[in-house]
Amino acid sequence: MTNKLYDTSLSLLTDLYQVTMAYGYWKSETAEKEAVFNLYFRKNPFNGGFTIACGLANIIGYITHFGFSKKDLRYLRTLTGNDKKPLFDDAFLDYLANLKLSCSIEAIPEGTVVFPNEPLVRVRGPILQCQLLETPLLNLINFESLIATKAARLRLVADTDQLLEFGLRRAQGVDGGMTASRAAYIGGCDATSNVLAGKLYDIPVRGTHAHSWVMSFDDEQQAFDTYAQVLPNNVTLLVDTYDTLQGVRHAIETGRKLEAQGHTLAGIRLDSGDLAYLSIEARKLLDEAGFQHTAIVASNDLDETIISSLKQQGAKINTWGVGTKLVTAFDQPALGGVYKLAALQNETAGNGAAKWAYKMKLSEQAIKISTPGIQQVRRFRDERGFLADMIYNTEEMSGSDRPTTMIDPMDFTKRRRFEATQSYEDLLVPVFQEGKCVYNLPDIHAVRARVQTQLAGLHPGVKRFVNPHTYPVGLEKSLHELKTELILKLREANEEPRNGTKG
Repeated sequence: MTNKLYDTSLSLLTDLYQVTMAYGYWKSETAEKEAVFNLYFRKNPFNGGFTIACGLANIIGYITHFGFSKKDLRYLRTLTGNDKKPLFDDAFLDYLANLKLSCSIEAIPEGTVVFPNEPLVRVRGPILQCQLLETPLLNLINFESLIATKAARLRLVADTDQLLEFGLRRAQGVDGGMTASRAAYIGGCDATSNVLAGKLYDIPVRGTHAHSWVMSFDDEQQAFDTYAQVLPNNVTLLVDTYDTLQGVRHAIETGRKLEAQGHTLAGIRLDSGDLAYLSIEARKLLDEAGFQHTAIVASNDLDETIISSLKQQGAKINTWGVGTKLVTAFDQPALGGVYKLAALQNETAGNGAAKWAYKMKLSEQAIKISTPGIQQVRRFRDERGFLADMIYNTEEMSGSDRPTTMIDPMDFTKRRRFEATQSYEDLLVPVFQEGKCVYNLPDIHAVRARVQTQLAGLHPGVKRFVNPHTYPVGLEKSLHELKTELILKLREANEEPRNGTKG
């Protein structure tokens, strides 16, 4: 099954309604109309104060290899409507066979801290093409950003301790496991147990042995000694198969034999029981035996809350193996990213430049009202770190040398003025220009390092787990005014008629 998935085109990795809408654009002769879509999310995951952008590398790979194969088109020809007749004209499928993406895409680099309602990806191009990209882009961004954020939270609480990702066996399938390993390393894990991820992504791999190794011998001491003989340069012993503290004593005995041969007992691993108590008692036994250098590794359904609690209890653990609750994002299984049309070509000016009709989605819930415009995110900062992020419409303000005012979209009375001299960075950078990749993709280690640099720029209150401070994100004044004007126009146009007339 895995070979069948990865040996074929991924252009059908989409929802059917994306293809039916593409067919509708083609049929109505609007397929080439230029459009702009923004990909963003509405709420930080895990009730936290930040999110880590991740998944851009896979987006680049997907778009670079985009194309409908003969097998794809043969399958689409089998689809039928309610009348059992073909869903798509042959002429449309011929159009797809020759389709080459010509979209221009800007995105926030992987490893950047981001916040709700900020466009992570902006897609501009023929509306049919933009539509076909919606589902795969959301799929590729949502999960990796979620896992990278979870790992970053674990990194914050682990501090300088070793943090290992052990989740492959509990991951959501092959692709879920691979994606999670990559995102977890970017977010802050030091290594993974996933050997294939180590090979493909250049991630350090770590591993010891399971309970089955110990159970396969007549006694625990024999199991430990044999493992140390076979792999003397990789000895971390799992000590809780039968009796944890007795297991520590057996590990110490093996450690003495290792030292006599010029090797060291790297660590012991605790995988059950009262981890705080057992780690404290194990540390005493190890130190008294002269094994102060031997690490204590803990696993067993850990997450950032449990690690924080264990540290508060004085646990003597300095390496954390986190599996299920990391790779499955156990407490929040989806980020909830969305992809909304924000501008549509209206007509062409005399100089050939596009004029835009700005688009937005209305809702009874303020959080679900989309923002119109061809958006960019400007991050203001000073010598202490990040100050605020302002979303602006590039058609109205780009590289401005004038003061700007930012308005809180949830409370228009909250405003903040930035002088023209204030330091800033525009976050969205060119990735594709008219279908050609122009982005120099950094290696995974540089992306991982960027996460830590970005987190260092945040106020500590934004990074706390309980009631985090809300990082300021707002709309530039003219964009706020545009959004307000459109809301009023759309609501007026869609008011219920009164007394039989529309008033």
